[in-house]
Amino acid sequence: MNQIFFLQILLLVINGVSLVVFGVDKLKSKRGGWRVPESRLLLVAFFGPFGAFLGMLLFRHKVRKVKFLLVPVFLFVQVFLLVYFLVPNVVNLV
Repeated sequence: MNQIFFLQILLLVINGVSLVVFGVDKLKSKRGGWRVPESRLLLVAFFGPFGAFLGMLLFRHKVRKVKFLLVPVFLFVQVFLLVYFLVPNVVNLV
């Protein structure tokens, strides 16, 4: 049970950071400042796809870039892995 709680907190933090990074990059793009490299945005999206996808939708950021079509793929993969590894544990707890 502790491991599941730790995983939930970790995923919340990582996805929160991802959302913030996409928001900061959008703000910087509007103000003409230093930008987050696209490779770093994709790396953040790989580990925090929920936050990245939400950031893309909320800030309308990187939605036209073809390589950022990977973000929904990352999201799907993470959901699949979470269900695959956590559902058996949930069934065992009942």
